Formats: sequence, structure tokens, C-alpha cells
Amino acid sequence: MYRARQGSATPVVVAPVYRVVDAVCILAALYGAAQHTILELTQAEWLAGAVAIALFYVISELTGMYRSWRGVSVEREMVCALITWGWTLLVMLVIGFSTRGVEQYPRSFGLLWMLFAPPLMTGSRLIGRRVQHALRARGFGARGFAIVGATGLGIQLARNIQHAPELGLRLIGFYDDRPSARVADLPADVGDHIGNLNDLVEAARAGQVNMIYITFPMKAEERVKQVLAKLADTTASVYLVPDFFVFELLHSRWTNIGGLPVVSIFENPLYGVDGVVKRVFDVAVASLLLLILALPMSIIALLVKLTSPGPVFFRQKRYGLDGREILVWKFRSMRVCENGPVVTQATQGDPRVTRVGAILRSTSLDELPQLFNVIEGTMSLVGPRPHASAHNEQFRTMIQGYMLRHKVKPGITGLAQVSGWRGETDTLEKMAKRIECDHRYIREWSLWMDIKILFKPSSS
Repeated sequence: MYRARQGSATPVVVAPVYRVVDAVCILAALYGAAQHTILELTQAEWLAGAVAIALFYVISELTGMYRSWRGVSVEREMVCALITWGWTLLVMLVIGFSTRGVEQYPRSFGLLWMLFAPPLMTGSRLIGRRVQHALRARGFGARGFAIVGATGLGIQLARNIQHAPELGLRLIGFYDDRPSARVADLPADVGDHIGNLNDLVEAARAGQVNMIYITFPMKAEERVKQVLAKLADTTASVYLVPDFFVFELLHSRWTNIGGLPVVSIFENPLYGVDGVVKRVFDVAVASLLLLILALPMSIIALLVKLTSPGPVFFRQKRYGLDGREILVWKFRSMRVCENGPVVTQATQGDPRVTRVGAILRSTSLDELPQLFNVIEGTMSLVGPRPHASAHNEQFRTMIQGYMLRHKVKPGITGLAQVSGWRGETDTLEKMAKRIECDHRYIREWSLWMDIKILFKPSSS
């Protein structure tokens, strides 16, 4: 099940409001479906609506629908709402078929009800987010927080929170009882060093500080223990912010092993429901594209065959998910089919490129057969572009973290391709920029990001 990744509960006022709004959306969708199918609503239809609302509430407890979404993208909240509605419909169908209740309704009524509810639910959440952001930016419902440790990490944390007013957090100040020589200078735009730990405990007891973030380095274990011992005498929520920024985090997340918490440093973001959602999206869109492009791809295949000797398709060895070798489909665009331990990158005006191949490469039409890779599951529509295996072996020793791009499936297009790093990488700096984009994609992945990349034209 899809769960919100925030531990705190939704504020007591917000959760009931969202429950009421969702119930209204379900009933509004029911009414709209009836109006379009010329169905007169009776007590039976309204009863079906009530059952749907009850099921939605039960399933929402499993999906975490009404947990706090502070700091989580609105796209993830909307996906959670859609998944909750999808499970509700599934249970409704099971009940309807088992009781033969579905037989009394036109199929168009059920279909429209199913389709009308999602835009209402997602739209209400977009409006709700905007209202909450506006209110929190003006200080309504803001919670006071303090940072223990005038450190570089503490400054970074303060700035991150400043740039996210939707979190509804208001900085009280920095607290640190170390000698001034060991305390970082605080920029004027960040906050002030207003006291020591005893002052913080008093502020927390007085209710002035609701949340406390400890930003001492991980090596200062004893100092952290001392701070926690003092703060245990307050009711403030206390968070430890490890200085993991010294590493390059790749979609890190918390988990536990037998009750022992652990945090991942390098992780695949597509686990659980996220992976299923992306896979369903890939298969659905790739199948549709293959149907639409069947004729153009047949014409391209004929042109490749008639204009130069050799096969129509070229399958090159590349690295896929977790560095496993895959064969990537392409329309042949060169007179050679290099696939060994040494592969020469194509350059501008490369004599190996055929006349038809030059057109295919400049328009990226040579990549269309990779839709078959998407269907078979070795590639995705969006992801880091797969490099020839020989290039992987070359650059993995030259660019730190190069192989981390293989924590997700390679894609037909990717963030690097729509950010100006498409095509020839004739310098190490260009390749490094491409890898930087790949890492950013893995850290920030969302289905909405995939959709934006697909609709954004590639740039060179």
C-alpha cells in the first residue's frame, strides 16, 4: 500500500475537512454520472454512494490518506488519493458482482462515476494545498522550531525550511553551548544564536518551541546523548539530523531491521507501489505508441533496408537495472555494428553514419524500437539513457558515482536529454553533467516528473 512518508499526524482540523471534502467528491461524481446517463437517483444509488464513502474511509487508513503531507509533493498525495479510490472501486465491484447489484445499473453509469471522482479529488487537493501554503506563509498554524548546533548543517537546514513555507515552521533560533570559537558564524538572513541548551529547555517547557532539530556531527555521539537527556524533560518533538550531506544521497529512506533503524544512502526510488505505478504507465503508453507508430516504423525499416546493406535493427549491449547487461533495440543508422569492448562514439559528420541514419539520429527516430524494450521490461520510457557497455567501463573509473545511474531502468529519454545534455559527450565535463542530471532524476523521481520529461522536447 502507498503510505505518506511523514510520521506526524494531520492537524486535527485538517483531517476531518479532507474527509468531508472526499465524501462530497464521491457523491458529486455519483450525481454527475446519473445526470449524464439519464438515471433517476433513488435510495439504492445513494446507498451505493454511502457504501463507497465508508469503504474509502476504511481503505484510507491502510494507504495513509489522511496522514500529514507536510513536506511531501502534492503529486504523491494525489497518487495516494487515486490509489485509495481505485481500491474502493475494486471492492465495490466485488461486492456488486457477488450480490448481482451491478446488474441494475447501466455500465455507462458505473464508468462515469469511476472517472468523475478522480479529477474532483485531485482538484480539491490542489486547492487545499494552495490555501494551506498561503495561510502558512502568513504564519497561520505555524509551529516554532529550534536548531541545536550552530553548524553548517544547521544553516543548511534553516535555509531549506525557509524555502518551504508550506511546512508551516517558524524558526525561533539556534541554541549551542559550545565555545564561540567552535560555533559557525550565522548569516544574517538565517537566524540568531540566542542561547545555550538550558535556555532551550526552558523555552520548550514554556511552549515557545514545539520542534527541535539536532544538527551536531555524527562523531559527536556523547554530546548528542547529553542534549537528548536534557530535552527528555520537555514535551517538544525532537529530531536528529545526521550530517549525511557529506555523502551523495541517492533517494535515501529510513527502514528498520528487527527494530534497529537504518538509512539507505544509495537506493532505488521505485519500490512498492511507486514501481508498480511506473511499470503500468510504461506498458500502457508504450503499447499505445506502438499502435500509433506501427506504420511510420514500417516505413523507416523499409528505408533503412533499401538505402544501405545490413540489418534493419541493431541490438547493442548496454547496462540496465543494477548494471545487468541488456540488448537495446535501435534502427541501424551506421554502416557498422560495433558491439565489442571498444565502441567509438558517433561524432558530428561521422562517415560511418548513413544518409537515412543521419536523419534518424538527428530526430531520435532511431530510438523508436526501444519501445519493445519498454514492453519487455528492460527499459522505461523515462530514465538515464543507456550507454554502450564499453563507455560504462571507461567512465566508471573517471566520474565518481557514475554507476549509480543504474539504480533505475534506463530510459528512451531522460532528464539529461531535456536539460541540454543530449548527444555527443566529447569531454569529461559533458558526461559529468549528464550523470549529475541522472542522479537528480533518481533523487527526485515522481510520475509527474516522467510526464513532464516526455512532453518536453529534447535539447542539445
